[in-house]
Amino acid sequence: MTNTFSAPYGHKQIEFHLPDGLSADLVQPNAYPASPTPGLLVEQSLEKLTGGGSMEQYRGVRTVAIAVNDKTRTVPHDIILPPLLAKLHEIGVSDEDILFLIATGTHRPMPPEEYSLVLPEDIIRRCRVESHDCDDSASLVYLGETPRRTPVWINRRFMEADLRIVIGNIEPHHFMGFSGGVKSAGIGLAGRETITANHKFLLDPNARTGLYAENPVRMDLEDIGRLIHVHLAVNVVLNTERGITAAVAGDPVKVMEEAIPLVREINQTRVSRQYDLVIASAGGHPKDINLYQAQKALTHAAMLTRDGGTVILAAACPERAGSAAYEHFMEGVHDFRQVYEKFHTQGFQVGPHKAVQIARDAMRIRVILLSDMPAEDVRRLLLTPACTPEEALQLALESLPPQPSVAVMPKAQQTIPLIE
Repeated sequence: MTNTFSAPYGHKQIEFHLPDGLSADLVQPNAYPASPTPGLLVEQSLEKLTGGGSMEQYRGVRTVAIAVNDKTRTVPHDIILPPLLAKLHEIGVSDEDILFLIATGTHRPMPPEEYSLVLPEDIIRRCRVESHDCDDSASLVYLGETPRRTPVWINRRFMEADLRIVIGNIEPHHFMGFSGGVKSAGIGLAGRETITANHKFLLDPNARTGLYAENPVRMDLEDIGRLIHVHLAVNVVLNTERGITAAVAGDPVKVMEEAIPLVREINQTRVSRQYDLVIASAGGHPKDINLYQAQKALTHAAMLTRDGGTVILAAACPERAGSAAYEHFMEGVHDFRQVYEKFHTQGFQVGPHKAVQIARDAMRIRVILLSDMPAEDVRRLLLTPACTPEEALQLALESLPPQPSVAVMPKAQQTIPLIE
């Protein structure tokens, strides 16, 4: 237990000092060693593919499309991609026949001057790079419906390639259970209609972090993946310091099934109780680039917070809410019950769905947002603003018992608390 601690915030660390007589329990992912040779791990995963076969089976393909995550995800492309490109060269694929597609989902398309935030400069020079746009109907192709009636529109350039590859991390996801596998293409390269239809299942009770086979959002995504027919997923598992602990390549579903036990071992943390106050960092940049991303940390922090308790969410949010649709939805809304009413009246939409996810937690706990956002912007989202750790603590403690129980989650997005 401690009464002084630091937490990631944007590109820096911030310090919290609890008043005398108070201390906090540290709740974080389990320590797990990173590989000293992560590139070799990726290389070895490509030698023997999960689910059977080898890269040699793709010899003779003429074109390759590779889906990579956008700047809101900390995927170690600089480590994953060199062994993959070397293997593609071995089977006869040249750089000019490789297209990288930046999988933005419903995020704004990335302009060329931002490509270096995602990809190494030498790859940008050698290969073609394009950013996906979920609202550009001319760039999408229709593949059919999933068993759950999700219409599947996917980036046309990806579908035209002979060999379709996805890159990503496998880690906890607040309503899809886990990221990774086919997600970089099935969501990242999908049309808005597809993403909206898939994400509407997040209102299901099983659409929560840590669940895979029982999770309707994830299972619908796997059905999207079958229609896309992604040939190869190259995924890594990271520890709390973002070091690579494992690399898995092969059939996207088999890759998920192999990696998830390790992800659970790293990220699930057993705790004996819920707390009056939980101080949670989204994990710093880019996980707190905006509230749209930082909300994922709130989901985990709320799991650790008793009814009537308080969460201080530390998230810099330089891009503020991160969704114009979310901000527009909140206009004229005065409490979280109205959020639910308006959402159900208007029907499911991506962007406003963030308001409902926040409302689900904020209806039973108080949420103080420690950020760089203007205070009025935070209030319009029905959250309590704070500019400094001291202000956030003062606001929290004035509404809690004299000796509140306190927990600190310095990497809340990566921490799944299991209440015993």
